[in-house]
Amino acid sequence: MDTKNKQSNKILKGVVTSDKMDKTVVVKVTRFVIHPKYGKRIKKDNKYKAHDENNSKKVGDIVEIEETRPISKDKKFKVIA
Repeated sequence: MDTKNKQSNKILKGVVTSDKMDKTVVVKVTRFVIHPKYGKRIKKDNKYKAHDENNSKKVGDIVEIEETRPISKDKKFKVIA
């Protein structure tokens, strides 16, 4: 029997902020965290470089990116939607 466990990859949703590179887009992912002492919600932004094979995504598009094997030094995500 084949009992391989498929590892679930991280899927994030964000907005494309740059599409100037070839086959790469920069995606800004926003999340909210609770301050440990004061309990206030704080907005945190992270930028990820993602692989876009067809150069189809433009600035302002809302996309989903999925974690994958390293494609280059900074690219560890690919655009899935």
